[in-house]
Amino acid sequence: MKRILNTLYIRTQGAYLKKEGESVVVQIEKETKLRVPLLSLCSIVTFGNVLCSPFLLGSCAKHGLSVSMLSEHGYYLGHFDGPVSGNVLLRRTQYRWADDVEKTRSVVRSIVAGKIVNARQVLLRTARERPDDEDLKNAVAHLKGSIGRLGGTALDSDKMRGIEGDAAKVYFSVFNKMITVDKEEFVFNGRSRRPPMDRINALLSFAYTLLYNEMKGALASVGLDPSVGFLHRDRPGRHSLALDMMEEMRTFWADRLALTLVNRQQLSVKDFDVSDSGSVLLNDKGRKTVLVAWQKRKQDEITHPFTNDRIHLGLLPFLQAQILARYMRGDLDAYPPFFWR
Repeated sequence: MKRILNTLYIRTQGAYLKKEGESVVVQIEKETKLRVPLLSLCSIVTFGNVLCSPFLLGSCAKHGLSVSMLSEHGYYLGHFDGPVSGNVLLRRTQYRWADDVEKTRSVVRSIVAGKIVNARQVLLRTARERPDDEDLKNAVAHLKGSIGRLGGTALDSDKMRGIEGDAAKVYFSVFNKMITVDKEEFVFNGRSRRPPMDRINALLSFAYTLLYNEMKGALASVGLDPSVGFLHRDRPGRHSLALDMMEEMRTFWADRLALTLVNRQQLSVKDFDVSDSGSVLLNDKGRKTVLVAWQKRKQDEITHPFTNDRIHLGLLPFLQAQILARYMRGDLDAYPPFFWR
């Protein structure tokens, strides 16, 4: 099993990253602020105006570390990876499957099932605390029905995408009920993206970007192409398979982290900036709070329902990527999504 390693997040504008020996050195105004051994890292993520030396990038490629570049406010811009790992035969299988209706349908069914089951589990936890809330009970029942509809043998991938979209709409229709404090300042009226139009959407979008980056790196590490997916259609510049695979992890990882930070008042209105156009983004202080909580959350232990292994949550993207690769190699009869308990 792969050992869980740290992600180095660099937020300070004007920072410069270079290689010294087998370490990453972070300099700000030519003064060394941090030194981290390369072997203790799994990836580096930079925000905004951060420079990396060519020698550091080359060493990252050698050690299999990805370097991802995000805008100052957390929008994904691009990444640097070394030589593609894994067997080229696996990627050729992936490309064939992406063009095969039956293979695509099989993977889409598993991913959508995982997403809806986990979304229902998140709602159930709140519904148990509020047994008289009819909206929550109805949403839980609706998602249960959505899971049942996925079993239809005549369903094609587009119909399953429709079930997934309907379930997501119902889930987010009651999301506001899971916010327990500062409800006037942290109100959620549905998903808004690029740009987020409220604080909860800004927080969710940032958490989803972090999860996207984790999943992209995990897929590349097992030899799969993060750009060629099944649920999400191919689009230039988009890692569709990473978007696919993170679907089953969004609710119990990213959403619950966001809700925890708000409900425990670890984030306040001072952690967000509102532009003249009404768009809302986390500021530097807010991003730091989320990143610290994200790293801590990765250390939480879970039992994987398929392998029965006790693992850190941070290893889940890697393990699910491995399982998908095993399915494509013919070692498994189906792709088992992760079901959160």
